[in-house]
Amino acid sequence: MIDITNSSAPLEQRTAIALGVFDGVHLGHRTVIDRAVALGSGELRSVVFTFKQGTVTNKGKVRLLSDEDKLYRLSQRRVDLVCMPDFNLVKDLSAEEFVREILVNRLSCRYAVCGRDFRFGHGAEGNVQLLEKLGHELGFEAVVLEKLVLGNETVSSTKIKEHIAAGEIVRANELLGYRFGYRLPVIHGRELGRTWSFPTINQLLPPEIVMPRFGVYASRVKVDGRRYTGVTNIGVKPTVGREKAPLSETYIIGFNGDLYGKVLQVSLERFLRPEQRFESIDALRAQIARDTAEAAKRDAL
Repeated sequence: MIDITNSSAPLEQRTAIALGVFDGVHLGHRTVIDRAVALGSGELRSVVFTFKQGTVTNKGKVRLLSDEDKLYRLSQRRVDLVCMPDFNLVKDLSAEEFVREILVNRLSCRYAVCGRDFRFGHGAEGNVQLLEKLGHELGFEAVVLEKLVLGNETVSSTKIKEHIAAGEIVRANELLGYRFGYRLPVIHGRELGRTWSFPTINQLLPPEIVMPRFGVYASRVKVDGRRYTGVTNIGVKPTVGREKAPLSETYIIGFNGDLYGKVLQVSLERFLRPEQRFESIDALRAQIARDTAEAAKRDAL
């Protein structure tokens, strides 16, 4: 996949363009992206036109993906080209200007693929009916897809965020089509886990990430290309000294080594229990052992 965001040169080869914010690249978004990829085979090229994460303000302040993760997820869909500008650079274009200047003149659109609720242009004045009309006038076809429904639930970023916030991580992952997680640097903590035979990695959760329900999760951790089972506590450590900001603290089963300063991917699989305060360090240590056994047992099933 080639990123053409910073290129102003018009594309010579005609294209099939997936249009959307795609803030989660979830299963619903993939129906649009994958249709553009299918239409873009042969003489055409597939393009995703989207925006940098967090720049479309009506999508809320919290994010499912970073820009880096979004590009990675798009690359997994076999997309040829991606254009991902800051929304503020195009938000003042009228609907017709957006179609003429970006879709037709710059991206050489043959097919414009979008969801039924796709809006475009200044003040979101354009809808799919206008897109179809302009397509007839300017020589491209609008391909409009209905929302994806999975298990009587419409797949949407809003629903996924609600599931994550409630600790319903299994359902969130089903709608995403991948495990929800984060790629963050490992920071120094209190290092108490090392004295309990449960050394952990600490990652500070930024305010823009969707905050999972505080508690303990079975997780996956990727270290130097290898995946490990983990036990991740998300919260403020009520037993050993409350933190001011939420932390992700993960015990990586079967790993020994120094990971300070490295950027690691932690993905959440299952919610094991709520965060709680224990009466003693010994009680906390015993519960960590039980959490570890539970994560390892389910991993073996």
